Amino acid sequence: MVTFGFQFPQMRTTVLLMAAVLLLARCSGDEKSLPSASGLVGDIYVMMDSLQMKGPVGSFLDSVLTAEMPGLPRKESIFKVRWVDVRRLNYILKERRNLIFVMTLDQQSQGAAIIRKFFTPESIELIRSKPGYYFSTTSDVFARNQEIVYLFGPDEQTLLRNMRSNPDFLTDFFDRHEKERLTQSLFKAGRVGGVSELLNKEFQCDLQVPFGYKLADKQTDFLWVRQINPRDDKDIFIARKKYVSQEDFKMDKIIRFRDEICQKYLYGDPDRAESYLMTETKPFIPVTADTINFNGHFAVQVRGLFKSNDMLLGGPFTGIALVDEGTQQFYYLEGFTISPSRSQREIIRELETILSTFKTSTELGK
Repeated sequence: MVTFGFQFPQMRTTVLLMAAVLLLARCSGDEKSLPSASGLVGDIYVMMDSLQMKGPVGSFLDSVLTAEMPGLPRKESIFKVRWVDVRRLNYILKERRNLIFVMTLDQQSQGAAIIRKFFTPESIELIRSKPGYYFSTTSDVFARNQEIVYLFGPDEQTLLRNMRSNPDFLTDFFDRHEKERLTQSLFKAGRVGGVSELLNKEFQCDLQVPFGYKLADKQTDFLWVRQINPRDDKDIFIARKKYVSQEDFKMDKIIRFRDEICQKYLYGDPDRAESYLMTETKPFIPVTADTINFNGHFAVQVRGLFKSNDMLLGGPFTGIALVDEGTQQFYYLEGFTISPSRSQREIIRELETILSTFKTSTELGK
């Protein structure tokens, strides 16, 4: 199924529409006979004409897709972008996990003509008559577990204007699907036994913890699971307190609550009782806070860096603050990693994927 994007100039928002005209002629074979999508997690292959690749459309896409991922100690882009002149398109490239095809009707080059062949005459006319249409999404075309976005317009200026009206669309789309794939792979080997049951019984909430993590600590207001590997240490904890007011969602209040929990339960060195973790509040990379919809709940997502009070270790963290309306408990969920020798982008994406499985008593009741 192909999903179309339409820009209403009056509302300046993008909505998703289902259209009767298919932009892409799907492979004729059974979907089960398709090969599995290839490529590394976080890689996006952009297929477009070489002239447009070097022009304003390519420049804008590069600025969006390679934007710096917030809250990491070193600069790492949200995605790794692989630029491909569409004239070199082959079956190997077609089977990559994340693809973007870009085309505007004002381009008469060989590359633009190749991409235009993916479109039916009806859809070409739709692009000409409805300049607000500028993207479509589809899945499992050349390979299983594959996501494709088509970006198009009657001319470059129109496509640029539409993309600039919703610059986060592409990163949100591919990030969501990467996390869906991660969910499948993380829990393929099963879940840590007993953690869900313990959370259900004593915390009136739930978190799916993949096999490989171990329960490190449990208190009446705190639970910590971790996975220690030769090259990294992945950690997730849940902390709670009685919800007081909307003030609890202010960033300084969240950081204060985080630091109280860290000083009380999270040590930097298990052999040193005075060692604990704390939020790095005055780094070159500041803590950020964004309001989000977390599984139907109002929530604040914070990202930043932590360190031990003895300055011997540190790393990035990503946290979610929300309220369980059923129990009036204020929850703070966090994933953090100690992995100084590794790229940390995909570790954080993995931790965020696990955090996204959290359920309050309201969801458990349903």
